Amino acid sequence: MLTQEYSCNLILEEFADNPFLPYFYQNPERFAFTVELFFMTERHKQLQRSLINKDMFAEFTVSDYTFVKTLLFAKNNLDQEEFRLFQKMFHVLNQSFPNPDLMVYFHRDVPILQENIKKRNREYEVYITDTYLENIQNAYFEYFRNILSYPVLIIDLNTINFKDNPQHYEHIKYLLSKPYQPGVHRISLVV
Repeated sequence: MLTQEYSCNLILEEFADNPFLPYFYQNPERFAFTVELFFMTERHKQLQRSLINKDMFAEFTVSDYTFVKTLLFAKNNLDQEEFRLFQKMFHVLNQSFPNPDLMVYFHRDVPILQENIKKRNREYEVYITDTYLENIQNAYFEYFRNILSYPVLIIDLNTINFKDNPQHYEHIKYLLSKPYQPGVHRISLVV
């Protein structure tokens, strides 16, 4: 929606290209390292290509993920030994990326996430549990608590539908345009 209105670069994660994802949801212990390694290399390649070759006339870049997502999911999905190895590779690859000017996290409660997953109707996602989603959310919140070098805006969207409601979208745009100090800022939007 922002790219339709502004001159900006858009980076959308290409998660569907991961051939190991359906296997991971059926057998996480066996396919976790493979799925996470594939995600890390693909995200790195995509972000590097998009950030290095960005449009000179674009005002800013909007991405639906950040490279640290790779580490947060891996920490949740890998055993301790695999994670240590994965973490070393991640830190080497992550050195080439700048910090965002503003990181925005749209938060929804797990039951709402499960409803959205059902609406997407991806066959392999039927194996996603509430516990898995809660663990991922907790990993993000733990990560955010330690960010002091740039602002993080957490927007609770449980009752908000910015896609179908222009007023909600305008309010989110307003929040994105405000200046924020480094650290975490949490806002609950309620209708």
